[in-house]
Amino acid sequence: MSEVIVFEKRTCTTCKKLAQLLEERGIPFDRVEYHVEGLTEPQIRELLGKAGITARDALRTREPLVKELGLTDEGVSEDRLIALMAEHPQLLQRPIVVRGDRAVLARPVEKVLEIL
Repeated sequence: MSEVIVFEKRTCTTCKKLAQLLEERGIPFDRVEYHVEGLTEPQIRELLGKAGITARDALRTREPLVKELGLTDEGVSEDRLIALMAEHPQLLQRPIVVRGDRAVLARPVEKVLEIL
């Protein structure tokens, strides 16, 4: 397992740009296709904690399911958002990059440089 782990969706343009940036800098990384493999609630909590962000910060607001599930309402709890992200991985922003005990939501991709 590499020191750098990227939680991504390979067809995502931003994820592709991130992979290119890491490869150009010679930084080895492992990929986790969380859309395929899924993430548990504890894994999501750990990622958010390492990144220092809330579930609301990591919510893909342009995802049609967000509106469908009524997640634009500020009253939706952190626990509810995390449970729904575990159930519907497409609700979670990407890519998320982890290095040790730190993580970053790499949007824009250059944000990854904060933890490298």
